[in-house]
Amino acid sequence: MQENPKPIRPTKKQKELLNFIAAFIAEHGYSPSYREIMSGVGYTSVATVALHVSSLIKRGQLQKRDHSARSLEVVGGTSDKPLLTNEVKPNEEKWLIEKIEHSFKDAEQAAIPNEMEVDNLVVLVGALKILGLEGASQSFATRLRELKAKLDKTQQ
Repeated sequence: MQENPKPIRPTKKQKELLNFIAAFIAEHGYSPSYREIMSGVGYTSVATVALHVSSLIKRGQLQKRDHSARSLEVVGGTSDKPLLTNEVKPNEEKWLIEKIEHSFKDAEQAAIPNEMEVDNLVVLVGALKILGLEGASQSFATRLRELKAKLDKTQQ
């Protein structure tokens, strides 16, 4: 089995074709035919589509599953593709926790906590749980309870 080479950044036309294929798959659940690609991207020939698809396969940006019809898959996605997973990379996790830490410090330094700030912190801590960062969520939970208690005292 031959490995695909490391993907090279696509040209504008190639990116358009990749985006069309990805959008078609997302909408229909299967890849488009060459004729559907031709009309969807505005080409005038199926041979042109075949040429571009072949080039993208060689560049590692498309692959065909088991060489059957409607089996194109976009490899690695495109930069315009929305996030489809809740997986957080370590550098993203560090950045996210630093931003939440900063928000907590701002709220904790206020003499009287702002109700909207506390509500936003509740959402941020919940987001950490959803993203699978349970440890970080737990570490902020105690501070969140303290802020809520302080807010409740000021509202009485």
